[in-house]
Amino acid sequence: MAPGLREPPRAVREVLPPGRHRSVQTLTTTGFAETPLHPGGVVRFTPGTIHRLVNAGGLRLVVLTQNSGPPEAGDAILTFPAPVLADPDAYHAATALTGDRAAAARRRRDLALEGFLALRAGGLPEFHSAAHRLKRELLDARETRWRRGPLAAARTTGHQPERLRAGDLTHLGHGAVSRLERPERPRFGTCGLLHPYSLPDPSGSPRPRPPKELS
Repeated sequence: MAPGLREPPRAVREVLPPGRHRSVQTLTTTGFAETPLHPGGVVRFTPGTIHRLVNAGGLRLVVLTQNSGPPEAGDAILTFPAPVLADPDAYHAATALTGDRAAAARRRRDLALEGFLALRAGGLPEFHSAAHRLKRELLDARETRWRRGPLAAARTTGHQPERLRAGDLTHLGHGAVSRLERPERPRFGTCGLLHPYSLPDPSGSPRPRPPKELS
């Protein structure tokens, strides 16, 4: 699966029985590491962690992302070779899934793996700079999404203790149950086939459209 850099902390939990080699390979400024994936286990990594999933077959993950999932809104960067990262047009062309989508996804994966292997020998600061150049135009949208989603939810939670101390139980009368159906059509993501769930935006604003990396 295509290695790449995601911004928010992310946790993955394996949900299928063991039997084949499954792991997540990571690359940070402290070096390369490979962490086996076991049923029921959780692997968590923080911003700045380049990661690659190794799947010998049958791997299924439950992925939880912080801050409304910026990677699935376009913040992810694939580890293409340096000349591709230096050219925005070349980068976007390499990420696009045109023609046979499965074949295009495999080509994209192979190109990202080529860059990943090169990064194991060095060059992470340069990669970080290239990632910033490619995605800095998304910073305003990312901040807006964070303010309307996670920050607003945290503030609402923060007000509740003081209301309870004052005897105000109003929010308890707003309890509700909701359900999300499994998406019918999987998308080619940078980590394989994805079934992303879109949660309602508490602000009422539409959710951002998935980027070209997810289609």
